Amino acid sequence: MTRFLFAIILGFLLTACQQETVEETEFVPHKLTELRVGTLYGPQIYMTSGQGNSGFDYDMAVLFAEYLDVPLKMVPYTNLAELYDALKKNEIDLIAAGMTETPARREHFRLGPPLYRVNQVLVYREGMPVPKNISDLKGKITVIADSSFVETLTQLQKRHPTLVWDQVTDKDNEELLTMIANKEIDYTIADSSSVQINRRYLPVLRSGLVLEEKLNVVWLLPPTHSDGLMSQLLAFWHQEKLAGTLDHLNEKYFGHVKRFDYIDTRAFLRAIETVLPRYRQHFETHAGDLDWRKLAATSYQESHWNPNARSPTGVRGMMMLTQPTAKEIGITNRLDAEESIRGGAAYLRDMINRLPESIPESQRMWFALASYNIGYAHVEDARKLAESMELNPNAWQDLKKVLPLLQKRKYYQKTRYGYARGSEAVHYVDSIRRYYDTLVWVDNQSKQQNSEEVAPSDLTAEETPVPAPGTLSPDKPK
Repeated sequence: MTRFLFAIILGFLLTACQQETVEETEFVPHKLTELRVGTLYGPQIYMTSGQGNSGFDYDMAVLFAEYLDVPLKMVPYTNLAELYDALKKNEIDLIAAGMTETPARREHFRLGPPLYRVNQVLVYREGMPVPKNISDLKGKITVIADSSFVETLTQLQKRHPTLVWDQVTDKDNEELLTMIANKEIDYTIADSSSVQINRRYLPVLRSGLVLEEKLNVVWLLPPTHSDGLMSQLLAFWHQEKLAGTLDHLNEKYFGHVKRFDYIDTRAFLRAIETVLPRYRQHFETHAGDLDWRKLAATSYQESHWNPNARSPTGVRGMMMLTQPTAKEIGITNRLDAEESIRGGAAYLRDMINRLPESIPESQRMWFALASYNIGYAHVEDARKLAESMELNPNAWQDLKKVLPLLQKRKYYQKTRYGYARGSEAVHYVDSIRRYYDTLVWVDNQSKQQNSEEVAPSDLTAEETPVPAPGTLSPDKPK
């Protein structure tokens, strides 16, 4: 009997070992030949434009692929359900889409380390009563299906049983915010970073109640068979955290949008429509290797696109050039719009070329604009001061911390060129960056609309639409 029991136990142990061996072979990490990243479209996540691809998640994905030494393949999806399904079916390796950490996501995915933090806020339209309490809303909340916002509302409903909401699957976050601005829906929920960015284009958006605070934005990995990738992601994150990459990207995408001016934003959007068309060709012609929209944004900050603008200090014209600067770059009439734009472009290029090569290409424009505002010498003072404080003199997010110190005697008395209104230069650059972002958005919207309209000349005779009786031909707008 004892032998019989021993045989049974031995057989069980051998079977268990064999099962364990099989399971271990299944968990051998697959070596990636490319990094397939699932994502959603959004200015802070991933978007494409004439200037290339951009977005916090995109920039980090590029660096992670380089770290892994494999090509990057960004795979955008139109909704969260498709994105989750793609990860489940191993069609992508991870999700990088501005996702916040939630209990449900912790249960169903492996979460990467935090990239940045956001609040979840109730969004409404300017002019509506300010919501004081979630149970006092005078209207309906509309949110994206399968989103973290549904989790938040589900928890709130336990305390507010009358709370109801609509879920949509055919809209994204940007579309819901636009619908708020257009009075098509009453409320939605969004991450604070998204609201800050979109207010540059939709200034009527307002942030109301904070529903969740300081949520980590993370990447999502499959719940199983992702040990190797998670280990590499953690090592990569630690490396980039120490290198200041996360701080740099936070500044790049969110640092200049925190200051918001409703009246100025509305005025700028009107000026794009009514004033810019008169001068756009000049900006495009004379920008050269500069992005014409950065040149136009600088001009708006300087003069609000007024060719007769004049300051008490004597600078004049579209680009507000001083007399000595105009003379140096061959401008004879500062009040001539085209001459002023040509001169401003030449002066900015000169500033960019004078900067040390150690400043990255992506940030050289911001250093040049600070020089345009307070002078190259003061910017160099600030860079030296940054270095003495063990900050990075070649990173704009560090320089903008140091520039305001040039107004304090404790610091400027140690510099070569002394006092300067550094905080004004920071505000100046941040304003131009916001104007530039808005111009890019408007320009992309215009291109998208044009691409959706098929010109009659592009159609064959059989495809050319026939106008209905009593209507105009499609090539002769009313």
